[in-house]
Amino acid sequence: MSFHIVIPARYASTRLPGKPLIDIAGKTMIQHVYERAQLSQAQSIVIATDDHRVAQVAEGFGAQVCMTSEQHVSGTDRIQEAVSQIGWGSDQIVVNVQGDEPLIPPAVIDQVATNLAENPAADMSTLSIAISDMETLLDPNAVKVVSDGNQYALYFSRAPIPYARDHFSANTEALGNAALPEINYQRHIGIYAYRVDFLNQFIHWPAAQIEMAESLEQLRALWNGRRIHIEEACEIPPAGIDTPKDAERVRAIIVARTRTG
Repeated sequence: MSFHIVIPARYASTRLPGKPLIDIAGKTMIQHVYERAQLSQAQSIVIATDDHRVAQVAEGFGAQVCMTSEQHVSGTDRIQEAVSQIGWGSDQIVVNVQGDEPLIPPAVIDQVATNLAENPAADMSTLSIAISDMETLLDPNAVKVVSDGNQYALYFSRAPIPYARDHFSANTEALGNAALPEINYQRHIGIYAYRVDFLNQFIHWPAAQIEMAESLEQLRALWNGRRIHIEEACEIPPAGIDTPKDAERVRAIIVARTRTG
């Protein structure tokens, strides 16, 4: 099984401008992500960016870079342009490793690619982790996913799904302190594998109403009748970087790892 990695790296982040190039323990964030990707079994790794500053830094540490449009509204669009420029075949598997995940476990990258390769009926694959506390279940920034009996996604939502009616209605006054219902709640992890042919179709579909309502791009695939296979991650990935506070947290983790060897 072979696959490729594309790392989309947009410079103009709203909450953390210049995010790919922030320093984390002596290296830029994009270099940390790239080096984690190198530990996977990927056949090749490409950084797709819209900014020459990111390209210059990435080429400086030896990465293959693909310059893409500044107009892309999502990482998926950027990945598709890079894939088109490179010319990979329609059946090739591409993993989207987000450019703000400097601690992503290589085993998770391999897992999502293997998942798609082993499920030919799937158009995409992604991963999830179990939710063990009510705070996460109620957090709109933690995306929940419900799957069918064959591990294909039924729906993704920022709301707590499935909604355990009797449990929640009995705890409405102190919901945040309530115990979880006895349901295998799953939190979605934002790593995806696609086939090139699917990417080429996806970018031509208009945004779906449910996608815009939830602000979840993967819902466009479900809206168009495509299948997304889900597996529980073999390793829990640490959270990525969206804010300066996140960056400080990741710096502390990387410095601690360096000290312990």
